[in-house]
Amino acid sequence: MSTDKREQGAVDCLIEDGLATVTFFHPSHNSLPGKILAKLANTITELGTNDAVKLILLKSAGDRTFCAGASFDELIAISNLEEGKKFFMGFANVINAMRKCPKLIIGRVQGKAVGGGVGVASATDFCVATKFASVKLSELAVGIGPFVVGPAVERKVGLSAMSQMAIDASTWQTADWAKEKGLFTELFDSAEEMDAYLEGYLKKLLSYNPEAMSDLKKVIWQGTEHWDDLLAERAGISGKLVLSEFTKNFIKQFQTK
Repeated sequence: MSTDKREQGAVDCLIEDGLATVTFFHPSHNSLPGKILAKLANTITELGTNDAVKLILLKSAGDRTFCAGASFDELIAISNLEEGKKFFMGFANVINAMRKCPKLIIGRVQGKAVGGGVGVASATDFCVATKFASVKLSELAVGIGPFVVGPAVERKVGLSAMSQMAIDASTWQTADWAKEKGLFTELFDSAEEMDAYLEGYLKKLLSYNPEAMSDLKKVIWQGTEHWDDLLAERAGISGKLVLSEFTKNFIKQFQTK
């Protein structure tokens, strides 16, 4: 990967023996600016129609943070409601692409996930993590709220746990807590142990009937057919709130720390 590409971030895809490995990267703790979100949504949508792909593994690059969520540089630059809704529609489009994709998506979480990162992990169909994968929905502290990712998180961990994270916006919940609530299915002491498990587990899934896995995915996501409209509405709420003086001041203070 070139230096310029690494500075801007990237989404890479490798297809091998029926497995598509999608890896996103950004130098700022794998945050998700608009271009990365669009590339991620488009990549997942395209893989859904690729007959050479039976299964998708979604991961981020690096050893530490899985995903730092929204790009603060882009949030602070938003100047009107249209720009705000467009930015948050980036997260809505990724979540909707993941739920509509007819292939099962397996998540690999090696470290901390914040905000939109928790939403991405929640939108996978099966997610494994290391013990370092603490989670936090920090949006309320920023002056907005986890409105776009909320439905995906609530669907995975339940309303009570989602509400706890959303209201206690400054507290990290441990990976053990996330596993107990159903966000993670397996926890490992290291990324190496997690990858060794995935190597065998993914091979097993690839041996299953693709048609059966596709039908199972439809059942898993039943009841979310209205999410195109719901997440667009939620993006509008976040797009309005991000224009508030509270949010602008919070981000400025955070960036000067």
